[in-house]
Amino acid sequence: MSTFTIFLALIVIVAFLLVVVIMVQNPKGGGLSSSFGGSGTQQLGGVKKTTDFLDKSTWTLATVMLVLILLSNLTIDHGGNGGDSKALDPDAVPAQTTTPSPSSSTPANDAATATDTVN
Repeated sequence: MSTFTIFLALIVIVAFLLVVVIMVQNPKGGGLSSSFGGSGTQQLGGVKKTTDFLDKSTWTLATVMLVLILLSNLTIDHGGNGGDSKALDPDAVPAQTTTPSPSSSTPANDAATATDTVN
């Protein structure tokens, strides 16, 4: 199992947890935080502590996901050449270019011949 596969599995797990934490929150103040602190009773730390926990866990999971994504980029196999350009390699053999023979017709020559015959 490659390192990239491990990072990919961790990214999927963190993404799932991030979705769960975001779905638990309610933008209008309801959701899980209001159900824990209703009727004036203090259960599991109250409304304020639950909201703070959800906010901190959202930011933490988002940061962990960003770090995992950046680290996984470093572990991608670039096909053995390291992604280096052959243009900068002094030992690389230059590609052979073919030059057109003088007898071949090019569009520029055809245009010049066409204007010569019209005049």
